[in-house]
Amino acid sequence: MRVRILPNYNIMHLPFFIARRYLFSKKKHNVINIISVVSACAIGIGCLALIIILSVYNGFDSLITSMYENYIPDFVIEPAKGKVLNTNDAALQKVKNIKGVFAYCPVVEENVFLQYSNVQSIATIKGVPDNYGRIKKITSHIADGVFQTKFGELNKAVVGAGLAQRLRLQPSFTDPISLFFPTRTGNISMLMPMESVETLDIHPSGIIQLEQDFDKNSLFIPLDAARELIEYGPSEANKIEIYLSSTAGAGEKKFIKTDKYKTVENSIKRLTGANAKGEGQKFIVKDRWQQNMLLYKMMRSEKFAVYLILFFVIIVVSVNIFASLSMLIIDKQEDIGIYKAMGAKNKTLRQTFTLHGWLICMSGAILGLILGLVLCVIQQRFGVVPMPGNFKISSYPVDIQSADIFIILIGTALVGFLMSYIPSRSIGE
Repeated sequence: MRVRILPNYNIMHLPFFIARRYLFSKKKHNVINIISVVSACAIGIGCLALIIILSVYNGFDSLITSMYENYIPDFVIEPAKGKVLNTNDAALQKVKNIKGVFAYCPVVEENVFLQYSNVQSIATIKGVPDNYGRIKKITSHIADGVFQTKFGELNKAVVGAGLAQRLRLQPSFTDPISLFFPTRTGNISMLMPMESVETLDIHPSGIIQLEQDFDKNSLFIPLDAARELIEYGPSEANKIEIYLSSTAGAGEKKFIKTDKYKTVENSIKRLTGANAKGEGQKFIVKDRWQQNMLLYKMMRSEKFAVYLILFFVIIVVSVNIFASLSMLIIDKQEDIGIYKAMGAKNKTLRQTFTLHGWLICMSGAILGLILGLVLCVIQQRFGVVPMPGNFKISSYPVDIQSADIFIILIGTALVGFLMSYIPSRSIGE
């Protein structure tokens, strides 16, 4: 008679060895096998859906970030009180000399009434310096015409795509856009109301497509023309946009701040007194993330909500592991008796069946993640699933992040352990 010699498993390895054997062995009741396979497959599908959806959310996040990066300044300096600042302020002038500052752009923004042909609308003008289009890659977003706010001495306007569509405007048309703004310094005349309104006629040079909020309501015009219309002085502005050179370590993808970026930020805040509180604060300095805080908070909240919904599905599906393990414990009562006769303690047996249920859960999770990652890579490389509608990209963007994989694995492992531990406690009671 041959005697089979088992490997030399110590007490720490024994529960895992038995749990692994149970995972692949046939049970007396085939229904236990079926429930275990269904549980693993359901958890795998949940993990697959999670990694795909989170990666798509990351893709849209990266896409929006890259779009904003072309025209959003690295920093914006705004007045702490009121809406007008003096660009000749000594502290602001020192900002120009900070190492890494590439461009210092005063900007005037105000809501105005405009008329083009027979169409009237409310819009936001953005008065910018003449070289504004060369500072960032904003010219790559021109849909028609050119980015030009000056042609010799002639004022030009670059109109948002949505506003241009509402006005039925084309850069090739010769009709000017008429801008109106109530006087800030003169007297209001009830008999001759038009005498109380500042006007500016400006011809369109191009149509730009940046993002929906800007496109539907805004247009770029020359800085001096905006000051004249709003009756600002030659050194007055609503804010100052600061652009950094490429060597200054400007905010990278997803607005991760480099050490050089933080150094410039601290220098700007120190010189402008933005770190002061209350009466001592003259200016507010906003980095790139703070300029669009609501948008990015909303995107993160949506991603977190989707994760919770799909993870709740995984929790519900994991109840099958509870049922499968409970039936397996009943099925293996004879084996449990033999293990106890051989000296196995209840703690060891509980560990064995807990590990068995946990292995079912993790095998499904790992297989689902692997398949999901493969599908994500295929979408990244070949763009199999197209984007519906008229978008700048032809297929759904995908960005795989290791943090998402880690969170999915940790969350699934905890749920699998909990669903396996509860029925295992019945052993020895």
